[in-house]
Amino acid sequence: MSFVILLENINKSYFLGKNTLPVLKGINLEINKNEFVALMGPSGSGKSTLMNILGCLDSPTSGKYTLSGHDVSRMEDNDLARVRNQEIGFVFQQFNLMPRLNALENVAIPLIYAGIGKKRREEKAMQMLEKVGLGERYKHRPNELSGGQCQRVAIARALVNSPSLILADEPTGNLDSKTSQEIMDIFKTIHSSGNTVVLVTHEEDIAENARRIVRLRDGLIESDRLHSEVLAGQA
Repeated sequence: MSFVILLENINKSYFLGKNTLPVLKGINLEINKNEFVALMGPSGSGKSTLMNILGCLDSPTSGKYTLSGHDVSRMEDNDLARVRNQEIGFVFQQFNLMPRLNALENVAIPLIYAGIGKKRREEKAMQMLEKVGLGERYKHRPNELSGGQCQRVAIARALVNSPSLILADEPTGNLDSKTSQEIMDIFKTIHSSGNTVVLVTHEEDIAENARRIVRLRDGLIESDRLHSEVLAGQA
């Protein structure tokens, strides 16, 4: 099985005047194609910093990060922006939808940056909205949609460029328990379709939807285990 993510001795420190604050302390992690991984850890564990590095939103202080065969550790900002657009689909807790755009237009945004023509953009965006069950709401703006529907739009937007990796940062944090499970069912369907999904969450019941759970503490990987159902299937 080929890897999508390979982290080799990743360190991240922040420099505050003469003081150095180490946040990640030698992270080694491999995530293979079509894995569904949950990243967990208490506040201050480094999981948000690790998520930013995985998403090419930040660079490590030292170490090597290979994403889909490309060393992104030392890429310049323009190259990182291209990688983010082509290789990574983001889903955030706050949805991050454009309020003046309807669902179809929001989903199509990554395709604009990819240089796709308008007709093809609309076709692909509609396909993704239908995939998450919102085909009939394509003309609705975010303020006309529920929180769960807004998150479905955000998931469709993350999928529209056929990225190598879906990164979801607390995607159910603003949702009730019923809607949260509906969103997680969509992620499981996405994973079943062959996508690689990495989910950051502090909720145990949400993490249990993943096939593998990686726990961080004090900037280190504390544990890395397969879900009990996976282990049972391999017995």
